[in-house]
Amino acid sequence: MSSDIILQTFGLGKRYGKRWAVRDLDLTVHRGDVFGFLGPNGAGKSTTIRMLLSLIKPTAGHVDLFGRSLQRHRSAALRRVGGLVERADFYLYLSARRNLEIVASLRGDDSHKDIDRVLDIVGLTARAGDRVKAYSHGMKQRLGIAQALLGAPEFVILDEPTTGLDPQGIKEVRELIKQLSQSGTVTIFLSSHLLAEIEQTATHMAIINKGTLAVQGRVADLLAAGPHLVRIDARPLDRALELLQGIPGVERAEIVDSWIECAVHPDSTPVLTRTLLEGGTDVHAVIPRRSLEEYFLAITEGASDVHVPAGPGTRKEA
Repeated sequence: MSSDIILQTFGLGKRYGKRWAVRDLDLTVHRGDVFGFLGPNGAGKSTTIRMLLSLIKPTAGHVDLFGRSLQRHRSAALRRVGGLVERADFYLYLSARRNLEIVASLRGDDSHKDIDRVLDIVGLTARAGDRVKAYSHGMKQRLGIAQALLGAPEFVILDEPTTGLDPQGIKEVRELIKQLSQSGTVTIFLSSHLLAEIEQTATHMAIINKGTLAVQGRVADLLAAGPHLVRIDARPLDRALELLQGIPGVERAEIVDSWIECAVHPDSTPVLTRTLLEGGTDVHAVIPRRSLEEYFLAITEGASDVHVPAGPGTRKEA
């Protein structure tokens, strides 16, 4: 395995009775990635993360961390990993600092020397002496991330770190993740159901659906590939629709309210605009749309217009 690869799974699967929660999962995370891990509720995200952290044993396949088998080198590998699974639990009657001291003592290394650093990273230095029961939910989440950062891990797994947060709390966690990724020393595996957050923070992503891998690759590449949705404000509408339906690369065009919506290949967008103008219509707006939300829904709902770029580590279900 290349030293550039932090995590790789091979045919990873977990079965409960006759039901496969995760099946035949191949993931690749490279050093320096912010890797978004997406899927609908019940898709197998949390089960996968528990296998990555060796909290549950896979039924099939295996996990390599830092180029070594997690099963055979569990202790050595996990010392280089930090994790926050769903939500952090603390002794509420103790201070934030004391909670981190307890975690550091359980690690059995020099993590206690790291407490001031991680408190500073998550912005809790001034409140480190307060009991955790006085913390807001957002502060508890940040303290959970501080706990995951103890010992300066090279790989940090965050499972739904913004769950239950208000918009300000979400913004704080998002900025914290960006800060960590820009440090150049941490690779982040980020599971979230907030697609806008993944779109703003992740460099790479994988989408799983019904326990299997649907797609994997660079976020920018995946969102740039295939037909985009374009909203067009042109008059008269009927004439604009007629012109659009004759343009190569326009796969679908229809009037929605007072707009025209069409699916068009990105290379055809300039042709689209020129054809409308030369055809005698007044064009007021052409708005391309290709959000992660639209891409995610197309993947998980099995839309036929989703294009997946070919290449290593990229796979689409048949």
